[in-house]
Amino acid sequence: MNILLVDDEELELEQLEYLIHRMFPNWKFFKARDASQATQIVKQQDIFLAFLDIQLPGKSGLELATELTRSYSMDIIMVTAFQNFEYAKASIRLGVVDYITKPIIEEELATVLSRYDRMARYSEQIVNALNIIHKDYCEKLSLNYLASKIHINSAYLSRKFHEEVGMGFSEYLNEYRLKEAQKMLIDFPDLSISTISERCGFNSQHYFSQTFRKMTGQSPRDYRLKETFH
Repeated sequence: MNILLVDDEELELEQLEYLIHRMFPNWKFFKARDASQATQIVKQQDIFLAFLDIQLPGKSGLELATELTRSYSMDIIMVTAFQNFEYAKASIRLGVVDYITKPIIEEELATVLSRYDRMARYSEQIVNALNIIHKDYCEKLSLNYLASKIHINSAYLSRKFHEEVGMGFSEYLNEYRLKEAQKMLIDFPDLSISTISERCGFNSQHYFSQTFRKMTGQSPRDYRLKETFH
């Protein structure tokens, strides 16, 4: 998996790469010193997880995170030397997966990254399948299409996907689309429910609303109202 580290201090970048590499030796690292370099990397690589320092020269890490979450599908973890509640609150509002402070303690980093333990054990075929889902979730994806893209038999992919991910392809795709819809409902308040439904790959607004309510216990409209005025 491709991991992006963004910090204006070279030593911080090297330390973070060293600590993460010890836990996940198969991950591939890309490093940037500012938002501009980070954006160039993201355009060229399928980044799965990004660590962004909040205090960057020029565009801040929070501003960069805002841009990345709107244009790309990746997990983001914010890093800062300041234990500031407002920063934490802003990070949570952006939908980042976590927030850690410097100096980075290996045990705390391990706790934050524990959610990726299972992902690190995925075979290359499943990692490739997940990357396609994360990139093209808004399209009409099917198991047969996915299998053809990674050059394996669809029945074999179906079995392997369930074994490694712990759920079927369709269930995973639906969950991923719903999570993206949750972010879109907050980030784009002017977009209609119908438009968000379509952009997240759902065939109909009715089905989207039905599955959204099943996952969250709320309608998309109620979720947006609650989160907007939270």
